[in-house]
This record gives sequence, structure tokens and C-alpha cells, in this order.
Amino acid sequence: MRAIFDVPAPAKINLFLHVVGRRADGYHLLQSAFMLIDWCDTLHFERRADARLSRHDLNDPLPADDLCLRAARALQAASGCRSGVDISIDKQLPSGAGMGGGSSDAGSTLLALNRLWNLNWPRARLQEIALPLGADVPFFVGGRNAWVEGIGERLTPINLPEQWLAVVKPAASIPTAAIFASPLLVKNTEAATILGFLASAGVSGNSAAGNSGDCSDGLASANDCNEKGRNGNGCNGCNGYGRNDLQPAAEAACAEVAEVGRWLTAHFGNSRMTGSGSAVFARAGFRFDDAAPGRGAERPPEAMLPQVLPAGWVGRMCRSLVHHPLAGWAHDKAS
Repeated sequence: MRAIFDVPAPAKINLFLHVVGRRADGYHLLQSAFMLIDWCDTLHFERRADARLSRHDLNDPLPADDLCLRAARALQAASGCRSGVDISIDKQLPSGAGMGGGSSDAGSTLLALNRLWNLNWPRARLQEIALPLGADVPFFVGGRNAWVEGIGERLTPINLPEQWLAVVKPAASIPTAAIFASPLLVKNTEAATILGFLASAGVSGNSAAGNSGDCSDGLASANDCNEKGRNGNGCNGCNGYGRNDLQPAAEAACAEVAEVGRWLTAHFGNSRMTGSGSAVFARAGFRFDDAAPGRGAERPPEAMLPQVLPAGWVGRMCRSLVHHPLAGWAHDKAS
């Protein structure tokens, strides 16, 4: 194989984010649920006969030694591969958004080079390479939506209802370190359980090898669930579970985060910041073809993101993903 083109690197959102403690080394202990969405960067990989690793930016320039190059370098060193690669990046995900764009690029790089360099490494081995690159990178290698604990390295695959979300990032970005250093940060939220989260979200029979998960009565009744959420009648699966403990500190540091939240709430009836910000999302519901509820052709959500956003904001309607587009590019058993 000489090249792999059009490799997606999808973003994620944090459905909730709790800070439940702090380790002796200063790292904060987190709990969250990560959901993949279809807002993606696109990467292209061309194998080199020499060992050189090179990156080419197709639009806005990235840092000189970004996570893609670091991921390629780490995999090359660990595998002893003598090939190199030219990586071209079409960057569409906003930076400083809390959507994991750089980590996703690194995860897709590891998965793509696992193929391009004919390594055939199992997923767990790639995740060992991924973790030193950043706490979110193993998630993007993992291939599934996940319940996340520790500093982000403890992943439990979960199945989540498919849904539409409006995701908007203001012009400003917020340094993550500033958020975790803020006196407004709550650091002792009571630990939750995965079963409690899934029950609150209306998902039953859910496990790493379980059913697809749905809103109480199944995908066919998800529109009723969404309607309850819009009317304020208390469907936790659509109104959200828990909170984002980082959001008060982010709003204090950047007034635009709160402004985006109010804007989304006015349009969709809910909003929440993802990660350490500054992007904010809202659940917008989804609908299936009436002829075959839950199985027919999907139609766009009734509440569409207005085409005109305030100056400097970027956003789009996003569809949640059942699994990572590259989930099959690494196997789950050691060879």
C-alpha cells in the first residue's frame, strides 16, 4: 500500500464532565461520557521510501510539531518501521474548542499508519502508544463512544442513542490550564456510576457487547422523548445528565461561552459546554422515516442551526456516530 486518502478524524463532545478528585501528581480525576460526532478533519497519507515524517497543511497552518507528527514518530520508533510518511491535513475542526480535534488527528494517524506500514497491531497496542500523546488520544483509537474515567485513560465502551446536535464555537479560545487553575472549578463532585448515567439517559440493556441502546421504548419513540425535552417535561436522556464542572470557570474567563450557551438555549431549549471549551452544544433531536420508524431513511432535524451565526462564531448541525469511521482499522485481539 502506497497511500491512503480521505481519512476522517471526527470530533467528540462531552455529554457531561465531572471532576471527582485529584491525584498526588496534580492531575485531576474526571468522569465523562464521550460521544463521537460527524464534524471531521480529513487527512491524507502517502508512504515514503525513506524514514522522513512530513506534514503539509491544506488550509490554516498548524503548530510545527503537532500531534499527528508526534503520533507518527512514536509509532515509527516503537515498531522499528523504516518507512516514512507525508501527511496532508484538511483542518475543519476549530482549535481550542474542547472537541478533541488534535487528539482525533493523532488517533486517525495511528490507525492509518497501522495499515499503511503493514504493522497490523491490535488496538490495545496502539492505545499504549496513544496515551503519552494525550489523555483523549486512546479514545479516538478505541473506536467506540465511551464512559471515561481517571485522567481520561480508563475507557468503557457504551452504546448511545443516535441524535442531532447543534455545535457552536465562539471566536475566543480558552487555555485548558487556566480552567483547571481557576478558583471557580469544582473539584469534588460525587462519583457517578456508569449504570446511573445510562439509566438517566433512558438507555437500557447497554454494555460493551450489548444492544444498541435507545430512549426508554426504543428508537421509534425517540421523537416523543425529544419533544418532552423541548417542552421541559423532563426527559433526562435529552435534557442531559450531570453538568460540566469546567463551565463556570470557562464562562468567567470568556464571556462568549455564556453568550453561546444563551444563544443555543434560545434556539433549542438546552445547551452545555464540551470539554474545557469554548465550544457549546445543544441537543436538537432526530427523526426517522415514518414508513419504517427506526429503520428508514433519516430526515434532517426539525430545528436546524440558523445559517447566519454571529460574527466570529463557527458551528454546524452534527450527527452523533455509533462508532468511529475507522473502527475496523485495528483488531481487538493480540496477534
